[in-house]
Amino acid sequence: MNLAEIKDFFQGELPEFSRTEMSLMVKLLVLKILDISDTEYMLSQDLVFSKENVKSLKNSVIELKSNNPFQYVLGEVEFYGVMLSIDKRALIPRPETEELVDWIVNSVDHEHYSTKKENLVMLDICSGSGCIAFGIKSRFKKDKIIAGELSKDALSLIDENRMKTELDIEILELDALDIDTFSKIKKESLDIIVSNPPYIPVAEKVSMGPNVLEHEPEMALFVSNENPLLFYKSIAEIAKVYLKLSGNIFFEIHEDFASEVMAILKSLKFVNIELRKDLQGKDRMVRAQKLSSQL
Repeated sequence: MNLAEIKDFFQGELPEFSRTEMSLMVKLLVLKILDISDTEYMLSQDLVFSKENVKSLKNSVIELKSNNPFQYVLGEVEFYGVMLSIDKRALIPRPETEELVDWIVNSVDHEHYSTKKENLVMLDICSGSGCIAFGIKSRFKKDKIIAGELSKDALSLIDENRMKTELDIEILELDALDIDTFSKIKKESLDIIVSNPPYIPVAEKVSMGPNVLEHEPEMALFVSNENPLLFYKSIAEIAKVYLKLSGNIFFEIHEDFASEVMAILKSLKFVNIELRKDLQGKDRMVRAQKLSSQL
């Protein structure tokens, strides 16, 4: 099979995808399978596919037909300019999470942190694939970035991504609902805490597609209908203990619970609480500052 035949095969087997989507998927799969550059793909009209190459591509079609997300089929995803391995051990990073990382990066670049002489220390709680931690580390290589995660599967994926990216972050097994697991971290030592915790109420499962429900890890997605903000309350309480004075906490949030998350932060005496929308106009990110000590 040549490249044109492979594209036709994909389109015939997966008609639910547009031709543009299909061309991009084929391109990314071919780049990985043949281990060639984007330029080589663009310039070569006579790509040669072995029987094993064709078998791999056909297996990808089988996986896509079973609603396996393309990122899992490909086995990698680009996040904030960093190529990460990704599979069922962690959620697929979303564009709105890149927006959260960009907010943090710009805050460090343009606000009072940039005047400090010592290196910054940042902690990503509920780290998943480590995407937030690696995205930040890619911009601030001298600073200490910690990825905290409870799932042993996700921890192993973060470690693989540490080797893949050669970005030297620290990895800790942390339970966002148990402050005692944070004992390895010095109190009032963190400049920034960031978290994209589970925040989708179980009741919303009915509106979600099988590509998510059948493949992405439930523990990273869902919370109970009765207590959907338990992670925000627990992490905010942890932040009161482990953030430095004037340190900041950043959250990705459910669009329906912005006022409730902000109320939690206010009740714990965080100040300068700011809400931001994502590019789709949804309430998606909150930042707050610690100006009083809990110690």
